[in-house]
Amino acid sequence: MPKKLSTELESYFFAEDRRDRVSLADLVAIAGERAFGFLLVLLSIPSALPIPAPGYSIPFGIVIFWLSAQLALGRKRPYLLKRWLAKDVPLKTVQGILRKGLPWLRRLEVLSRPRLSFICTQLWGRVLIGIALCLMAISMMIPIPLTNTLPAIGVFVTGLGLFGDDGVVTLGGLTICLMGLILTTSILLFGYEAVSAVIEMIKTTIR
Repeated sequence: MPKKLSTELESYFFAEDRRDRVSLADLVAIAGERAFGFLLVLLSIPSALPIPAPGYSIPFGIVIFWLSAQLALGRKRPYLLKRWLAKDVPLKTVQGILRKGLPWLRRLEVLSRPRLSFICTQLWGRVLIGIALCLMAISMMIPIPLTNTLPAIGVFVTGLGLFGDDGVVTLGGLTICLMGLILTTSILLFGYEAVSAVIEMIKTTIR
């Protein structure tokens, strides 16, 4: 039986001696065949959970979009640019995020087990997941309040389902993605209407 994601993360980042910095190449290496789910969960944690980690939504959103697009194109394993693989962050930074993120991950893992796995393994399912997560990644990159947390939660839950071949958790994650899409669209439409109203008011005043 494959190890749980929380167990692998804890073992890699806390139980073993590591260099002072961790690169994306290191993460891909330990993720193996389940790299998509592994990376999606790890990259979405800072934005999905109540963790003070400003500045991660845009760069992580870009990588999540890249991964999700590959899922939508039917790739079995992710391809990452060499310059991305070489990027590294301080080990202490990752450990700080995981200390707060792992308890949430363990709570979700209690509910996760392989079921309806065809949703995660068949091409049509992975295409659907990839398209949904691409939209969530775009939302995460929008510099407007409330447009990144719920989409990131959708990525987090969907990635966990994908990692464990759990179609039920994946469907739950996709439902959250739909809610995130509705919220982001509503905020953008409201903003557009508000800006249009202000512009119209200014035009009326000038006249």
